[in-house]
Amino acid sequence: MLLKGKRALVTGASRGIGAAIARELALEGADVAITYEKSADRAAEVVRDVQALGRRAVATQADSADVTAVRRSVESAVAELGGLDILVNNAGILRLGDLRDISLEDIDALLDVNVRSPIVASKAALPHLGKGGRIISIGSLFAERVPYSLLSVYAATKSSLVAFTQGLARELGPKEITVNLVQPGSIDTDMNPAKGPFAGGLAQITASGRYGTGADIAHAVAFLASPKAQYITGTALTVDGGAVA
Repeated sequence: MLLKGKRALVTGASRGIGAAIARELALEGADVAITYEKSADRAAEVVRDVQALGRRAVATQADSADVTAVRRSVESAVAELGGLDILVNNAGILRLGDLRDISLEDIDALLDVNVRSPIVASKAALPHLGKGGRIISIGSLFAERVPYSLLSVYAATKSSLVAFTQGLARELGPKEITVNLVQPGSIDTDMNPAKGPFAGGLAQITASGRYGTGADIAHAVAFLASPKAQYITGTALTVDGGAVA
């Protein structure tokens, strides 16, 4: 188990990619705290799955658009797990629209959850992370390639994580804390189901011709969280089945 004895917080982990990450980190030996916004039942299911592996687990309700809630979720994870070694900034939202049509409310929501929340959570986690600490954010392939309209604002929020990751890696390198970004492609989730309205076009742009799974992203995150990735920092790892190839 690569993460035995480690303590992790995964934001937005009641379902989809976040839930897969929480389960994978636990499988590798980590105790795991998660946050959720509305899906209390599904968050409880993730907690039970983690506990079934013999790990400690806790779920905290937190709206990632709320700065106070984000800070509180970090402190809760530290209190419940006895410290923090790994932060996974997974929580994110998708709002589509051409720039001329997208509402200011949607723009603010995208910026609050996809940009501000990872920054605030990382800032709150810093006092608790020691040598070997990990900050891993979940971005999107659309930070590198925007093959369709309606994605401009969403893509902008995800591309901002590239610069944040690089800058924070420079800041924390001397403390032997790594900071990395995982950029998923088309992953079968509630947000973007493999049988959804965009599935045909999205699958076609991948080299593999299919959607990925939450486990595909979780494996990448677990590797970056492990000692095997100690010399990898400031990097964006795109896991997209070859969509940007």
